[in-house]
Amino acid sequence: MAPKQTLAERILSHAAGRPVRPGDLVVVPVDMAMAVDSIAPSVISVLRQELGARVRDPRRVAIFIDHVAPAANVATADAQVAIRRFAAEEGITQLYDVGRGVCHQVMIEERLIGPGQIVLGSDSHSTSYGAIGAFGTGMGASDVAMAWASGRTWLRVPETIRIRCTGRFRPGVGAKDLALHVARTIGADGARYAAVEYVGVDYLPLADRQTLACMSTEVGAKVGLVPPSGEVAATWPVPEWLSSDSDAPCQREVEVDLGSLSPLVAVPPSVDTVVEAASLGDVRVDMVFLGTCTNGRLEDLRAAARILRGRALARGVRMIVVPASSRVLAAAVADGTLATLLEAGATVGTPGCGPCIGRHLGVLGAGEVCLSTGNRNFRGRMGSPEARIYLASPEVAAASAVTGRITDPRELAS
Repeated sequence: MAPKQTLAERILSHAAGRPVRPGDLVVVPVDMAMAVDSIAPSVISVLRQELGARVRDPRRVAIFIDHVAPAANVATADAQVAIRRFAAEEGITQLYDVGRGVCHQVMIEERLIGPGQIVLGSDSHSTSYGAIGAFGTGMGASDVAMAWASGRTWLRVPETIRIRCTGRFRPGVGAKDLALHVARTIGADGARYAAVEYVGVDYLPLADRQTLACMSTEVGAKVGLVPPSGEVAATWPVPEWLSSDSDAPCQREVEVDLGSLSPLVAVPPSVDTVVEAASLGDVRVDMVFLGTCTNGRLEDLRAAARILRGRALARGVRMIVVPASSRVLAAAVADGTLATLLEAGATVGTPGCGPCIGRHLGVLGAGEVCLSTGNRNFRGRMGSPEARIYLASPEVAAASAVTGRITDPRELAS
């Protein structure tokens, strides 16, 4: 009888061609290795100068100009010019330029990856690919360059932390709140080099799965996985071998009753200091940021628009909306979501990472408070080290933009 395995173990067993268990070292083929504009110059340098190599298979390489897009200064512009030239020289056709959107969103939209595959990225939130059941993980420039040159990588098979969910979310509560609850429960390094696997969430749409997989990075995970089912299984071909044994041995199991969760907020400067939104009192906000690979999808924009419809931003509050991709932007225009956000007083940025990393399109000044739907709130993340960043869901973000203080969205329920 075959041993019971978690999803991470099964994917790596298939890739390695033999059964593996936590702690084993494996060398596996890489189905896709991507780099983003902020790291790609280093990857290119390692590839050409240190390895003296070229890209082995351009079809398995993707490059994204999304972190500082459009370029904010001459140095950034020059680096992006070099990236475009490199892609042309290497025959890389999967170069997604300014305005196409955040790498993780576009990788899934463009179907560059599929369930059960091994996917590397030069961005730490490459765990996002676990939303469709791929083993997605972030690596540094040297490892990505080696994958470009050889088509392979090495991994240590991770232990698994299983998040077993029961029940359904109540109104005003969603996947971001679940992710924050998990961070509060296991801590910012509680899943260091582990696989975080969510079970009991078969009904969740792809957008929510992306939020969960993305945020697994914030607890130190090597990979975040949601077994492919529901919308994902109906959209992507799922290999017959790709399944998870819900009773397979794991490092830890955390049980979560989704119906017991409330809208949550991560308090700066750490993602695992999490409290109920309603408990914060009068925390005034200067900026609300709706976007990122965590919560910049159409469903997120729609959730905010439902709260903002017929309302206006509080005096002194600016709201920056950055759709995760050009497709998200187009869809939000087509269904009226964008018009609702604009009528409320929001402003819209170029699809991409936007203010998330504090390099352009909404840098925070000293003493400012931002309510962000992003994934990180440490000191200096979005600009001045004297600014404060709170993390929450699109619903909390929209409600806070209306009241001018961090607000439980259920306060505004009609």
